[in-house]
Formats: sequence, structure tokens, C-alpha cells
Amino acid sequence: MSDEPQPQQPDQGLPDEGQPERPRRTGWRRIIPTWRMLLGGFVLGVLLLIGLFYLGYSTVKIPAANALATKQSNVYLYADGSQIARDGEVNRENVSLGQISKDAQHAVLAAEDRDFYTESAIDPKAMVRAGWNTVTGKGKQSGSTITQQYVKNYYLAQEQTLTRKAKEFFISIKLDQEKTKDEILEGYLNTSYFGRNAYGMQAAAHAYYGTDAADLDPAKGAYLAALLNAPSEYDVVAHPENRPAAEARWRYVLDGMVKKGWLSASERTGLKFPMPKEATVPTGMSGQRGYLVEAVEQYLVENRIISSDELEAGGYRITTTIEKPKQDAFVKAVDDRLMSKLDKKNNKVDNYVRAGGAAVDPGTGRVVAMYGGVDYVKQYTNGATRRDFQVGSTFKPFVFTAAVQNESTTRNGNRITPNTRYDGTNKRPVEGWNSAYAPENEDQVSYGDVTVRQATDKSVNSVYAQMAVDVGPDKVEQTAIDLGLPSATPELNPYPSVALGVATASVLDMAEAYATLANHGEHGTYTMIDKITKGGSEVVELPERRTRQAVSREAADTTTSILRSVVENGTATAAQAAGRPAAGKTGTAEEDTAAWFAGYTPDLATVVAVMGQDPVTAAHKSLYGAIGLERVNGGGPPAEIWAQFTKDALKGTPASDFSLRLQEGAEEWDLPEVPPTTGDPSDKPSDETTPGTGGQENGGADQGGTQGGQTDGGTTTGGDSTGTTDGGTTDGGATDGGAADGGGTGDPTTGGGTDGGGTGDPTTGGGSTGGPAGGTTGSGASTGTTGPVPQYTIRL
Repeated sequence: MSDEPQPQQPDQGLPDEGQPERPRRTGWRRIIPTWRMLLGGFVLGVLLLIGLFYLGYSTVKIPAANALATKQSNVYLYADGSQIARDGEVNRENVSLGQISKDAQHAVLAAEDRDFYTESAIDPKAMVRAGWNTVTGKGKQSGSTITQQYVKNYYLAQEQTLTRKAKEFFISIKLDQEKTKDEILEGYLNTSYFGRNAYGMQAAAHAYYGTDAADLDPAKGAYLAALLNAPSEYDVVAHPENRPAAEARWRYVLDGMVKKGWLSASERTGLKFPMPKEATVPTGMSGQRGYLVEAVEQYLVENRIISSDELEAGGYRITTTIEKPKQDAFVKAVDDRLMSKLDKKNNKVDNYVRAGGAAVDPGTGRVVAMYGGVDYVKQYTNGATRRDFQVGSTFKPFVFTAAVQNESTTRNGNRITPNTRYDGTNKRPVEGWNSAYAPENEDQVSYGDVTVRQATDKSVNSVYAQMAVDVGPDKVEQTAIDLGLPSATPELNPYPSVALGVATASVLDMAEAYATLANHGEHGTYTMIDKITKGGSEVVELPERRTRQAVSREAADTTTSILRSVVENGTATAAQAAGRPAAGKTGTAEEDTAAWFAGYTPDLATVVAVMGQDPVTAAHKSLYGAIGLERVNGGGPPAEIWAQFTKDALKGTPASDFSLRLQEGAEEWDLPEVPPTTGDPSDKPSDETTPGTGGQENGGADQGGTQGGQTDGGTTTGGDSTGTTDGGTTDGGATDGGAADGGGTGDPTTGGGTDGGGTGDPTTGGGSTGGPAGGTTGSGASTGTTGPVPQYTIRL
């Protein structure tokens, strides 16, 4: 054994004294995974995803094309179960990619998938980009590639489910490997829906422009491409109110073509929006059928009862609220009172005439009849649902309703009632607004001092513009919305001009709002559907109709009381031919491009509009000279149509009077018969007025006794009441409608009232001098009576 020391072997069971022991994980640190665990989990997740992808890819096969050509029809029925129409015809003509112009191809790519030729079938970047563009307002772009959209259109159904999306994902990947990009684009262009029942670019080119797809230029191709995003909404002929949105989408497509180098910037600058032609539709939709079907489908989609994709798939049996006898009566009334009087060969303006109408049951909200136009095949745009013509003075009742609802007062603090007096001078500047506004009265007539009831009878713009400011234009706007106008109604803005009806609500919108007035202020959205079934048994659930008190009963009923006066004494006397108590208001759009009458009985609210539109350019046209009339106003054909329809529609229904609860101080005055004159009507005019109880309404020019009279500089007391003026408004006065005593009549141009057989002073709108009568009765004030004081009946 050697004496040399032997090297010692380290003890395997003991830690190396030179290396510290790794500390144990204690406490909350034990629940945090280590990097080894994270890496392992990630690898496992990737392997799992790969496995799932392989499983899906191997099991999902490319199916046969769906049977779109054999899709079911939707059946539309009247309320009694008789058939309105049956849809389901498919308009499609498949063409090769070479038969579609390059401009049209590029337009579609710019709209839907700009990187189609360079991307894979699934493009995550496109999904992110589409979401970003939508959020930032740069235009809506589909998150799906054209390949995915083609798969959905051609191979799969339209339901929005995870299963369908998964199939779409895997079929798109397989299809991208089996077909060329050109083949996929060709299939997409032949299967996409463009509206007007047109499937594919070739059918769309004919439906909108009457040309082949090969002849589409950049402007027309861009419009058709824009339609892919919203086929129904962007049809600017069917929905003129959506033209701004359609043009914005059209510009977005063209800008994309420039960005991708498919269109030069100079050529882009020179392009103008290509207005499509009127639609030609199958004769099965002729007459009113197409209008009714379109309105019902729009109602179903807007109320989220059935989606447009579901309607397109078909198979629904839809029972509407339209009552066939009332529908037929509406058509007959329009034909008798308007269409039969047109002479399109010899009178150019008669070619512009259009009409729209809608009738709503005030108690139930059911739309019982609708007139969309002369024939859906000939005039595609629905006159009952379009929102591009001003409603004119039919809006004024909403201003007064807002005044009562909000207990509004005039500039001098007097509460606004039907008897409140305003200055009706033509072009009178509105007081209390932050900018100059002095609206014209119709035909430049100055009415002087008039009551609200008289101003409504004569539709005095200067009075209602001032009232809108007194109430608050924002409150007027909200009241109109509460009554039934959509909040998105074009030009429904809080300005004084809102009182004159610059908003472009539809006939159906206005019918809903007037139905609320007829129903004592209780509002429930209109309905067009009674029942829907699918497959013969499955019942589609309809939303519950809910009602609410939109405005107080006093506000609605007091409005009704002044609208009754319009029918009895104002611009709508033609409506009396209905033969039952009625309330209503006439209206005319600027430049006389539309004339309206909106009215109701206790049982039926109906709105009728006659509109002027160029059949080629779709531009609004004045109705001056139409149907042989110098002017077409609301008291003419619209009120006549309303009266005939209402009389026929309610035939067999006992006439009922309005049961009104009026605001305090808003007594409804019945106009008496004019009593016999006590003076000699052949007396020569006198320069003096006869003192009496009437009082003059021109700001205090009369020095005789007054009742509710006023002067510019203070107050005048006489009779039983006292009135004041401030900015041309007064409150009080016992005269309603300016009835004359002693057989006199007011001057027709000033609305001046008379008394004692004289005519109103044309410069003051009031006063009287002796002499023969002339003009019209019922406007202005009475100044001096020589006969007995008329006895008025008050209905509270």
C-alpha cells in the first residue's frame, strides 16, 4: 500500500459544497407555471390545432351547388286570406369572365376584396382591415374574401352559424387549391345578388342599365359593385332618400380602383354618378301588388322579424293587415280623382304626376290600405314609403301639439291656445331666434293679427314659424318623433323652418303620426303583419305591439279641434265630402313639387300625397299646370282622394263624432250661420267704422270698443276681456274664425274681417267700412255690428 495520499471521491449523496441549493417554490409562486410548462403547453396547443385543422380539412368535402334555382316562393296574403302575390322567380344569366368588362371586374374587387389575386382563400389581414375601416368610417368592406363569399353563395346556405362558418373556412381553402382565381371570380360574379331580383353581373347590368355586362364602364360598374354591400338600400330609384349613402359607397369603390392602379385619377375626376333606370319587374307584381310586397318585406327586415337572407331563401306564408275592400277603394279614389284626369300626350307636366297614400286604424295601428303608385311595373318607387318629398304644412299640427304638451307661451308670456293671437304678416321676422328668418306666406298674403285657429285654417307660415321658436324647435322635433316620425327623418332638425314642413317623412310615417293624434295621443308603432308561417306549420313569432301616451290627451285633442276647423272653414273643405266628422291639414312642398292632405276620422287616419317627378331623371318637378289646374295644392286632388276613399272605406260603419278633452281655455267654437243683415247692403261706403263688440286685429288701429283687442303700445280694454301685444302676439279674444256679423265678408287677400256689411281694409287686415260685401268669410276680426250678436256653441 502506497504512502501517497489517495484522491477522495466526492460523496454522491451530498450537495456540492461549492453550489448553493436551489430554493424551493413556496407560497403563491407555486401556482405560477414555469417557462418549461408554458413552452410545453404552447407546443401541445399547436399540435392540437394542427390536428383539428387536419381533421376538418379531411372530413369537409366540397359539396354540390345549392339548389337556389328551386328555392321556395313567399306567399303574401290580404287580411282575409286571399292572395296578394307570390314571389320566387330568379333572374340570372351566367356568363364567362370574358363577357364581363374589366372595369366591372375591377370595381367589384375594389369594393369587396382588393388583394384577391395575391392573397390566399382566407386572409386574416382583410378581416382586421375591414373591421378597422368600419370603425373609423372609411367605408364598409367585407371581412370575408371573395372566395369565402362565393362558397357561401354557391355551396352553402345563408344561415349565420358557427358550423356554416367552419365549413366555409375549409371549403374555401380546398377550392382555392382546385380552382384558379379567374374561375372563382367568375363564379362569384354569376352568383352574387344585386337587388331587383337580379343574380349575377349580367342580370344586374340589364336590370339597372339595360346593357350587357361587357359594356359596363367604370361609373356603372362601380355602382353595381356598391350594390353588393346593400342591394335593396342602395337602389336609388326605389329609395331616393338613400342616394347620399349610395353615392358615398360608389365613390369609395372608385377611389379603391384608383389606389390599385385600375383607374387613372384624371378619369376618376370626370366621372358622374350614373343614375340607373326605372326597374322592370315581372307582371306578377303589377298594379299595387309589388308596392305592397316591397313595403311588407321592408317592414319585416327593419323590425328584425325576418332577415333579407331568410326572405330570399323563401318558404314563408305572410298574412298582412291590408284589407282588400279598402285597398280597392284607395285605388279607385286615386284613379277617379287624379289619374283619369291626366293628359300625358298634350300636357308635359302630367307625365310627372305620382301619388302615394296610406291608411292606418288609429286604435290598432294596423295599416289597412296603401297606394304606392300607378303600377309597380311602370313606376318602381313606392310613393307610400319614399322619404324624399317635403311634407309641407301637414307638419304644422305637430308644432301646436308641442305647444300644448309643453305648456308653451308667446313672447309676452301668454299661454298658447287655439285662441292665442299672432301677427300673420307676410315675411315678418321671427323673434327670439339667433339668426334672421322671415318666411313667406303662400302667395305673399299678409293676414295681420289672427288667432292660432285662423292661422291653421289659412296655413299661415309666419305664425307657425314664430310659434316654433316660442315652443322651442328642439321640443317641436321631439314631439314629432313621439307622435310617430322616425328620428332619422331627413331634414327633421331643430330650426324654425321645421314648422313649415321641410322634413321629408314618408306618407306612411305621417299616417302613423296622425293616427296618434286621432287616438288621443296614444302611440303604437304601425303594423303590417297579422301572421307568418313557414313550411305550412311553423309560426314565426311577431313582436308584441306596445303603446304609450306619446303626448297628453289634451294636447292631441286640442290639435284635433283646430284641425276640424281646417276641414270646416279652412283649406280642406273638400274633405267634407267624406260625409262624417273629420280633422286634417293640407300641405305643399317648396316649388309645388308635392301636395299633401293628412286627415282622420275617429276610425281611420289617412294621408295622401301627389308628387312631381321626372320619369327619366327622377328629379323632383313642379306640379304647376298639372291635370289642367294652375296649381295642385293639398285642398285639391289630395283632399278629394282622401274624401272619396274615406267615404267608401268606412261605408257601413256608423259615423262617430270626436270625443275631445281640450286644454283649459281652448273651447271649440262652432261657427254660426251668418244672420240676416240689418243694414242695406247697397249703402255707400263710409269712412267711419261702426263701434261695436268686435275690435280690429291690426295692432290697435281701431279706436272703437274691443273684446280681446290690443294695441301696439299697451293694452286696450273693452268688452269682457283684455289682450296685450308683444312682438305681434296676443292672447284672448272671443272671435274664432273671424265670422262676420251683418252679412259682411273679409277681403280675400288680407283675411280682414268685416262687420255691418262692409269689406275689410286691404291694408290693415281688419276694420270695416260700410258697403257691399266681397271676398271670403271667416278671416280677420269684426269691427262693429249693427245686427244681433251671434250666439256661439261651446263644446268642451
